[in-house]
Amino acid sequence: MTPELLAKAKSLGFSDRQIAHLTKSTEDQVRATRKKLGLVPSYRLVDTCAAEFEAYTPYYYSTYDRGDDEIQQSTKKKVMILGGGPNRIGQGIEFDYCCVHAAFALKEDGFETLMVNSNPETVSTDYDTSDKLFFEPLTLEDVLHIYEREKCWGAIAQFGGQTPLNLALGLQKNGVNIIGTSPQSIEIAEDRKLFAAMLNKLNIPQPPNGLATNEAEAIEAAHKLGYPVLVRPSFVLGGRAMQIVFSDAELHHYMRFAVEASPERPVLVDKFLEDATEVDVDCISDAGHFSDPKQGTVIMAGVLEHIEYAGVHSGDAAMVLPPHTLSKKVLETIREYTHAMARELRVVGLMNVQYAVKGDTVYVLEVNPRASRTVPFVSKAIGYPLAKLAAKVMAGKKLTELGFTKEIWPKYWTVKESVFPFNRFHGQDILLSPEMRSTGEVMGLDADLGIAYAKSQMAANAPLPLSGRVFISVSDAHKKQVASVAKQYVDLGFEIVSTAGTAKILEDAGIKVARVNKLSEGRPNTLDLLKNKQIQLVINTPAGQAPRSDEVRIRTTAVYTGTPIMTTLSGARAAALGIAALKKNGYAVKTLQEYH
Repeated sequence: MTPELLAKAKSLGFSDRQIAHLTKSTEDQVRATRKKLGLVPSYRLVDTCAAEFEAYTPYYYSTYDRGDDEIQQSTKKKVMILGGGPNRIGQGIEFDYCCVHAAFALKEDGFETLMVNSNPETVSTDYDTSDKLFFEPLTLEDVLHIYEREKCWGAIAQFGGQTPLNLALGLQKNGVNIIGTSPQSIEIAEDRKLFAAMLNKLNIPQPPNGLATNEAEAIEAAHKLGYPVLVRPSFVLGGRAMQIVFSDAELHHYMRFAVEASPERPVLVDKFLEDATEVDVDCISDAGHFSDPKQGTVIMAGVLEHIEYAGVHSGDAAMVLPPHTLSKKVLETIREYTHAMARELRVVGLMNVQYAVKGDTVYVLEVNPRASRTVPFVSKAIGYPLAKLAAKVMAGKKLTELGFTKEIWPKYWTVKESVFPFNRFHGQDILLSPEMRSTGEVMGLDADLGIAYAKSQMAANAPLPLSGRVFISVSDAHKKQVASVAKQYVDLGFEIVSTAGTAKILEDAGIKVARVNKLSEGRPNTLDLLKNKQIQLVINTPAGQAPRSDEVRIRTTAVYTGTPIMTTLSGARAAALGIAALKKNGYAVKTLQEYH
């Protein structure tokens, strides 16, 4: 590799990593060689004025073509904010919100803000969000160039989701001052063994779990834990390739077709806690600023209780803030665990914890010492800009200086509901799983929980009906509880429609049911009733892991006909609560500012 060839490769767009791969060396060696030769990119302004007159928009891209460097110099202290990169399902716009708020907050405190992001669809890449925008890929090489060229004081990797977080250790090794929670603490939370050791030290329970580097180990772990188990690759984004497994056959299939397990990339096997309530906690902390973290402040900013049972990805679940069924004792335990972990990890800025509550026991599922996708929702719900506060804490301020020192428990209910793109994907089953599928979210606020939930349904998909017929079909696992749910709808004046299996259980419980044919039994069947708008609400819980094709057709037809559908009994109960509240009081509309 001659200097001329290296210069040509860089001007053609080859990354250091590609060159290292082709020359059988390492990225660090290629970087060192390049620097010795003085081969670094220059930055040009994007010409936003199409050469009509001179452009001053501080909006840059890098190039290795010889020419002037157009960066405008300044003497301010600089902080670089790493964005989320390309949007995909699982890494959403919520992280962009955090990056934008960080830029605003640090500007207020006199810093010059540099945004690095490569997604033209975001607000962080608007030219007036930050002082300088670098439209560059989020790779170690590109981020280091900007950091060194601009002589930054610090960089924020906590706000862009998993993409910049994966760069944190590499950046730190190359001399970047990662402000906020240290990359070492992030590593403890991400690495399974280190995380388990921390929980043991703090005496905090987590669901029984194991690690597997091949199929035999996975089967052994599952037998030790007992089915059902939750399996997932280590380091996942948006719950990809995560699955709840109920048998050896399903586990064989998962290990063969869904993941490539190896000693470097083990598969995590967790005992799945059936019918547990999942809880998300967002907290803010400045504990890492103190030599003794116990002197720092840790505040639980939001406690969100999931409406769906554990096993639905937190980005897809409907949630209620403040929690509506958790006891004082459970909340006290959650507070104690959250504070202990924030201090142990010396968190500076935001931290998200996911808990599963079964009875009175609180289990920790995972901890992310970074901004989570619920931060914008919690900020709007409590009326405090968490991402702004966190950015100022990361830049050195204490929470006491910022005046944020006690928990905010709203006097009203806020419900987060997810928006799904199922009507765009013909034939795709709408069942929720540990894999994230939502493409947006909405918020319902009200002094009455039922109405807050009803408002969230109006905003997200089909509004809840006030009268008509409810089709109910549940799996064997839910047959014991179905009668109490059906009774709620009968009391609200609805007529119940069911196929033979569920109908018999309801009739035995003294509930009047209109029977309808299964799809295989002839017509008119459930699909006909849905298409003719003769069913106003569908309650359909899935039978096991491999849903029957009839169920899938019923669920997808409900989506296409705009019929509200509940795939969990907890969702069906929440809907009944909403319908009862709407029938009794109707609903009124208030602005967010009036609530605050």
